[in-house]
Amino acid sequence: MSRRRLIAANWKMNKTIAEAVVFVPPLRDALPRLSDVDLAVFPSFLGIRPVVDALQGTDVAVGAQDVYFEANGAYTGEVSAAMIRDAGGTMVLVGHSERRHVLGESDETVAKKLVAALQAGLTPVLCVGELISERDAGNARSVVERQLTTAFAAVAAALAPRTVVAYEPVWAIGTGRTASPDDAAEMHAAVRAWLSGRLGNAADGMRILYGGSVKPDNAAGLIARENVDGFLVGGASLDPASFVAIATASVTRSRR
Repeated sequence: MSRRRLIAANWKMNKTIAEAVVFVPPLRDALPRLSDVDLAVFPSFLGIRPVVDALQGTDVAVGAQDVYFEANGAYTGEVSAAMIRDAGGTMVLVGHSERRHVLGESDETVAKKLVAALQAGLTPVLCVGELISERDAGNARSVVERQLTTAFAAVAAALAPRTVVAYEPVWAIGTGRTASPDDAAEMHAAVRAWLSGRLGNAADGMRILYGGSVKPDNAAGLIARENVDGFLVGGASLDPASFVAIATASVTRSRR
């Protein structure tokens, strides 16, 4: 099944509001030649509304990098799905490896965030992936499948297909190391098989992104592989020219 590519920029804890808005004009200029792929930008919470306003009139989605699982209440510092939507966000990252391994989020917490995002009408990008120790022990697939199993356990079958899954091997994030196209294709096939086993034909349209030191010079080789439906780009997305180059490589491969 042919799935439309999605190229997403995760800016992490980078860019002030002014810096985020400056990113937009070069992206706007490139949009006519990127019409064959979907684009999304994930600024900080503070940047969501300004970036939404700067991108007004385009089809570029804007999302949040995290969400809390409660609708409201005494949760100092947290941001709800309704707040994200009110700011103009339509997507949200859930379970990014830095949330899991730096900030200590459990699989169970990630699962609650996924449910909250879907119930609020946001499109979640569920991040899964293994540590280098888990890969070296031969447990990469079982770790990813455990993360998927826990995340989708309480998700209604009707809502689940709205989820985008991003495979991000933790050892390849911000390290300069990248999974080979074969590594990526193998894990993406495993994720596709798991989704199909859980959701049947509804999984065919779900997109699986690759994330982990994606750059303009390796994007084409990765996007060419089956079940690699786009990218969640970190460091290389901070520069608009680099992000546009990755998206352009994805357009070129999708047209072949």
